[in-house]
Amino acid sequence: MQYNRLKKQADFQKLFHKGKRAHTASLSIVYRSSEKMTMGISVGKKHGKSVQRNRIKRLLREAFRAVQGDMQGTYAIVLIPKVCEEYSVKNFEKQLRWIIQKEKL
Repeated sequence: MQYNRLKKQADFQKLFHKGKRAHTASLSIVYRSSEKMTMGISVGKKHGKSVQRNRIKRLLREAFRAVQGDMQGTYAIVLIPKVCEEYSVKNFEKQLRWIIQKEKL
């Protein structure tokens, strides 16, 4: 299953205001049922300079691709990483799988 990227500020704002939230130790997600699968990433400047932020985005995209097949429905999702010492695809994938299981996505 392929997903589309959330790009517009209005789409992010709509999701932040009307979406449900789920949290883990290193990740928060905001999600809402949607007609097609869309995903966006929000990484703030507290995570470091652009090189670090872009690396975190790449890791999150890869982790999302790995767990996307486990989801039953189609959702609009925003992934928000929390500040931590080390970021890895394996950790993000584990956190996403836990959220999918817990929230029954």
